[in-house]
Amino acid sequence: MIDKLEMFIAVAREGHFGRAATSLGITQPTLSSGIKHLEEQLGVTLILRGSRFGGLTPEGKRALHWAQRIAADTRQLCDEMHGTGVELTGQIRLAVIPSALTWAARLAAQMRKHHPNVRFTILSRTSAEILTMMDAHEIDASLTYIDTEPLGDVVTQALYTETPVALTRADTALATRASMTWADFEGQPMCLLTPDMQNRRIINGHLQEAGVTPDVRLDANSTVVLARMVQETGWVTVLSRDLAAFLSTGNDLRIIPIVPEHEGGAAGPTVGLTAPHRASQTPTLTALMAAAAQLSGP
Repeated sequence: MIDKLEMFIAVAREGHFGRAATSLGITQPTLSSGIKHLEEQLGVTLILRGSRFGGLTPEGKRALHWAQRIAADTRQLCDEMHGTGVELTGQIRLAVIPSALTWAARLAAQMRKHHPNVRFTILSRTSAEILTMMDAHEIDASLTYIDTEPLGDVVTQALYTETPVALTRADTALATRASMTWADFEGQPMCLLTPDMQNRRIINGHLQEAGVTPDVRLDANSTVVLARMVQETGWVTVLSRDLAAFLSTGNDLRIIPIVPEHEGGAAGPTVGLTAPHRASQTPTLTALMAAAAQLSGP
C-alpha cells in the first residue's frame, strides 16, 4: 500500500495527474490505476475527478494527513534499517532558504566525506514554505532561520550568524566606499529578494529602522538573478556575506560591508539545520546533524 499512498500524496501535492506521474517517474495510467486501487482498499473516494483533477474529497483530506505520516514513518524505518550496517545509505530531502544555498552545498559535501552513499535533493524555498513542507513530511530537514520565527517540534543545530553585505558593480561610486550603513541606501537603486522571503523582511526592517525608503526596482526569488542584475545595471543588492563572495568570484563586482549605525548593534539572524524531532534520531539524520556541528562557526 505504501506505493499507492505515495501516488496519492503526489497527486495532492501537484494538483495534476500528469505532473504527479512525472514526479514519481511512472506513467499516468499506472498512477490512475494505483489511486483507484487505494480507493477500493479504503472503501472511499479520495479525489474528485472529471476531465481533470478536481481536488480532494473530505475523506481524501483526512486520508492525506495519515498518508503523509505513514510515508514519513516508512522512510524513517528504512533509514534506521539502512543505518544498522557499516555504511549509511538513503536520500535526504533538504529545503534551504536562498541565502543559505552555499552552506547547503557545504553540508552535503561534509556529509558525503563520511557517508558517500547518502544522496541529497536540495530545494530552494522560503522559510514559510519550509515550515509547510516540514509539517507535510515532504522534506527530511532544512536550512533556515532558527531564531526569527516559530519552527514547531524540531531539533536544531546552529550553523552560522548571517552577515549582510552590499553587492554592487566595481565601477560605481558606491564601490569606492570601505563600508556603509543602512542609512546610506537612501536614493540607491536596489534589487532584492521578493517580499515573501524572510531575508527581505529582515532587510526591510533594517532599512525602516534607518529611516530609508528603499528604491527597489526589481524583486526576484533567485540570488543569481540579483547578482546578474547588479552586474548589468550597476544597482546594489544585499546578500549574505558567504553568498556574495561566491557570486562575485570572477565577476566585476564589489562587496561592501554594512556596519551598524551604533556601536554594539544587534547581531544578524542565526541560520541552522532543522529536522523533525521524532525523526532526528535516525542514523542518517543523526549523521547530518553531526556534519552540521562540524561546519558550525561564526
